Formats: sequence, C-alpha cells, structure tokens
Amino acid sequence: MSSRTRGAGALVALVALFTAGHLAPYLLPTVVGRLSAGLGLTPAQAGLVGSVLLLGSSCAGFALAARGERIGPRRAARAGLLAMVVGYDSAAATGTVPLVVAGAVLGGLGSGTATAVAAAGIAGRRDPHRAAALGLLSVSAAAGALYLTLPHLGGGHAPPLVAIACAAVLVWPATGHLPGGTRARAGAGAGAAQVTGPLPHRRAGIVLAGGILCWSLAQNALWGVSGRIGLTQAGLSEVTVGAVLAAALGAGLAGVTAAGALGSRLGRAVPIGAGTVLIAGCVLLSSAAGGLASFATGEVLWNALYPVVLSYLLGLAASLDPRGRWAVLVGSASSLGVACGPVTGSLLSEGVGYPGMGAVLCALLLLVAAPMTAVARHAAGRPLVPGSVRRRGGAPAAVLAGNASGTPALVPQMGAPEQPVAAIRVPVTRRRLTRAAVGLAGVRGRE
Repeated sequence: MSSRTRGAGALVALVALFTAGHLAPYLLPTVVGRLSAGLGLTPAQAGLVGSVLLLGSSCAGFALAARGERIGPRRAARAGLLAMVVGYDSAAATGTVPLVVAGAVLGGLGSGTATAVAAAGIAGRRDPHRAAALGLLSVSAAAGALYLTLPHLGGGHAPPLVAIACAAVLVWPATGHLPGGTRARAGAGAGAAQVTGPLPHRRAGIVLAGGILCWSLAQNALWGVSGRIGLTQAGLSEVTVGAVLAAALGAGLAGVTAAGALGSRLGRAVPIGAGTVLIAGCVLLSSAAGGLASFATGEVLWNALYPVVLSYLLGLAASLDPRGRWAVLVGSASSLGVACGPVTGSLLSEGVGYPGMGAVLCALLLLVAAPMTAVARHAAGRPLVPGSVRRRGGAPAAVLAGNASGTPALVPQMGAPEQPVAAIRVPVTRRRLTRAAVGLAGVRGRE
C-alpha cells in the first residue's frame, strides 16, 4: 500500500473519530430536552445531566494530552469507541436517573477519548485547518440528518443516545488505518525521545485555552436551551424546532465549506475576532426570538458562523505545537466549556429569562474576542512553505521538507513552525581578506 493511500485512510479515520466524538455536543439540545421530558427532570436538572456527560468528555481529553502517544492512536480510539457504545446504550436502556447519569459519564469519557485522538492526529497533518474543516463538515452533516430523523423515532431519552452509540460502531472499522502503539513508537525514531519535551508557546496556549473555554461555554449555554426557546418562547412544535436546527446545521455545512475554500487568505485573527463579534449579535437575536422568523434567522446565522470560527481556533491550537499537545489541551478546554454550557444556560434562563441570558452571553463573547485575536496575531506558527525552504537550502531541501517519508528528526516537515536563523560570527584576518580579494579578481578576469 502506498504512503498516499495510507495518508488518505488516516485522514478518513481522523475525520470519522472527530465526527463520533463531537456528536454528543451537537445533539445536546435534543438530549437535554428529552431527558427533561422522558425522565421528569426540571430544565436545570436535565441541563446538569448534559453537563456531567460533557464533563466526562473533557476529563478524558485532559488525561490523554500527555499519554496519547504512549498508548497509541489505534488503541486509544478503540477504547473510546467501546466506552461510547457501552455507556450510551446502557443510559438509553434504563429510566433510573442514577444509572442514566452513570452511563452518560462513561459515554462522555469515550467521546472525549475519540476527540483527543482526532485532535492530536489532525495537528500532525500538513494542513490541520483543512482536516479540522472536514471534521466539522462531517459532524454537521451527521447531526443535521439526525435532527430531521429523531422526531420520527418516538419520544423518550433513548433515541439520541442510541444514535450516538451507533455512530461509534460505524466508525470502528476506520480505526484500522491509525498507527498502533508499538509501530507509532518505532516509527518515531530519534524524535520519540523528544515527546516529553516542554510545551512551546505556553503563555499563548494558556490564553487560548482560557478564551476558548469561555467561548464554548457561551455557545453551548444557548445551544443547550435552544430547543426550549423554540418550544416555549417562540411557540413552535418539536418537528418545526427540529427542522430549524437541521437547517441551522446545514448552514454550518456551508460555513465550513467557505472556511475551507478561504483557507489562510485572511489569516486567523480576522475570522476569529470578527466572527466572534458577529456570533455575539446572533446570540442576542436568537435568545430574544418570539416567533419562527426571528428564531430561525438567529439560529441559522449563528450556526453558519460557529464552525467557521471553531475551525480557525482548532487550526491555531494545532500551529502552537506540531505534536498536537496544545490541540488536545485546547480541545479539552473547549469540551469543559461545552460541559458547563447546559447548566449555565438553564440557570441563567431560569434566573433572568432567555433575553437576559442572551445579553450575558453576548457580553462574555465580546470579552474573550480580544485575547483570542491577539494570540492569533502574535503567536500563530508560520507554515514552512516551499519558497522559504528554497531560500535556505535550494530545491533538494524543498523536496526533503515536503516529503513525509524523509528524515523527520532532521528535516522540518511541510507545515512545521519555521526555524529561526542564527547569525554566526566568523573571525576575519587581514591575510584572509587579501586572499579573498585576489581570488575574486581572478574570477572576474576569467569572466
């Protein structure tokens, strides 16, 4: 099998894992709503169950940030998918609240493990932004199809949980394209000894992780109660709300496609900063919706912008460390914000109402837009492009740097941070200057 085929198979596996791991957060509105209706929980209690599920996902990501390379991508991915199947199916099979919570936590741990493996693998790709955009495209399409299908599968909390477990089963065969633990360590060569090296760009990474935590919290505080806003405040039916959310995720598909086509033409700072400001306005509009038009407009515009900004944030995290540690840590911080979102949205909506909740979330988004934009402007790693390699080492160096099968420990790969050039002082004596001048004169005479 050629390296190109193996690379394509690995990309498919990473996108599939990304989809399975992010499916639970994407289906959060219907999961929380069905937990509230099917188990007799209050909105705050249902939001707390959703937060516990996503908290397990975040904890798994933090735990794997430093151990994923030692365990091996294939082994970690299959363990996560197995936990998803067992956890979500067991939560769907019972109506006892403690058992549902326990199954949700186990399933959340599996989702976080799959997401961590996908994040680390995407960070190691030559174009992490394109790989992240493909993952967001895939999960948006899957979640949109489920939003159209789930209302026709009966009530209760079981259908969305079973759907997530089925996604894990479907993804399992693709994990065969991921490297195993032993081969991954053997293939690392001399670079394996550097796995435990210090994290680069620590200050920028910490600021980005804190910013994306608050950013994700604000997004999912509204997302977790979007279904209830449509049902109670806007007065829509469950089928209509499901159709609006599916259309919103369809707009997300268009947004991700546009982000993939745009690439790095605008850099990362403009999409992150301007996109977050526009999202804040959409949050205000959606939270104050009183009918179908305002609710659909806010949700569709918001979901068209959300995956675009998220793809650039994930690409920024991947650029801070080619080995993917910041990508996993920032992704886990995002999952932690996602986990705190449902209970935050439920508490705010009960305390100050949906419009008041939207105002608070809008202010939070505007506050975090500035530091994340600053990180994108000043700390993003510049890709090693063929032109810069050519200026340093000529065509052979460009070929080696662009070839993934070269010597990874010695030659920088395409997409790796550009190495600084250090000036070397060479002592020059008067005799050497005289010899150089004589030689140069001889060369000119021959010309």
